[in-house]
Amino acid sequence: MSEHPRDRFDLVPDVAAEEAFLDALSRGRLHHAWLLCGVEGSGKATFAYRAARRLLGAASDPTRGPLGAAPYDPVSQLVSAQSHPDLLVMERLVEGGKQKKTISVDQARDLPGFFAKSPSQAQYRVAIIDAADDLNINAANALLKILEEPPERGVLLLVTHAPGRLLATIRSRCRRLSFPIWTPDQLETLVRNRTGADPDDARLAADMAGGSPGAALALSSGAMQEVDAVARSWVLGDAVDRAEQLAVADGFRGAEGQARFEALMDRLIAAVKVRALEAPAGQGARWAELWTRLAELPDRTAAINLDRADVLAGALADIARTKALR
Repeated sequence: MSEHPRDRFDLVPDVAAEEAFLDALSRGRLHHAWLLCGVEGSGKATFAYRAARRLLGAASDPTRGPLGAAPYDPVSQLVSAQSHPDLLVMERLVEGGKQKKTISVDQARDLPGFFAKSPSQAQYRVAIIDAADDLNINAANALLKILEEPPERGVLLLVTHAPGRLLATIRSRCRRLSFPIWTPDQLETLVRNRTGADPDDARLAADMAGGSPGAALALSSGAMQEVDAVARSWVLGDAVDRAEQLAVADGFRGAEGQARFEALMDRLIAAVKVRALEAPAGQGARWAELWTRLAELPDRTAAINLDRADVLAGALADIARTKALR
């Protein structure tokens, strides 16, 4: 299982972003709402928790970057335990083992009451919304009301992978921080430093990660690299071995089956994206359309409880049809 952003202390997503945030804080010009923009996995949520720890009073640990704090700091421990009274986190809920598709208006209605109270242990009250893209329309409107009347001593940190999908009135009331895509060399160094992986494995993880430090760390495990190798062979090879497909689908059962399914679909989608980018002009559009269709499958599967083996079979059939088109 990958490390949650609230438990990351040594990953610095972007030094410039952290310095900009600290500059605003030190000058007494801290904006009440920050829009954290960038591709998924670029460290936006990690930044949000790093900023939250600083606002909630964690002692600075410069060896861990500008917003660094030690994991054994009392504030850090409360945040990791999800029990700090001055921190509210809004994300998609998990009910009955399934993650909901959106952040509901009922969750967003917690914001006014949370910010109506004075900080109990810190100078600020902080809310993290991960991700703002997941807010349904009513929840987005509830958030907008908070942004229109900024809370005193309150700060909102909004993670977004697609800021263009947010209400323009939300975007206009936030200060934007953009998180760049990491280069393969940066990702390779990160993986080697954090995991001790050998250079070949670190480079492979970096090449697979699409500029995302979170993805690079997740892909540095041997198990994930095996999943990626299978997915690439199914997308780039001539035909899928039926026995191999059934064996992989058999692993979708049980408590860990969903995680295995999501990992495989993630790598299938990534492999299809590569093929779309590298295909000749006449074929690229068809692979891009396939990429769009596959990208919707994991959420749809979870939302309506589709059989994961059937979803995989359908995805592979769609891939085979796309390969057959010339």
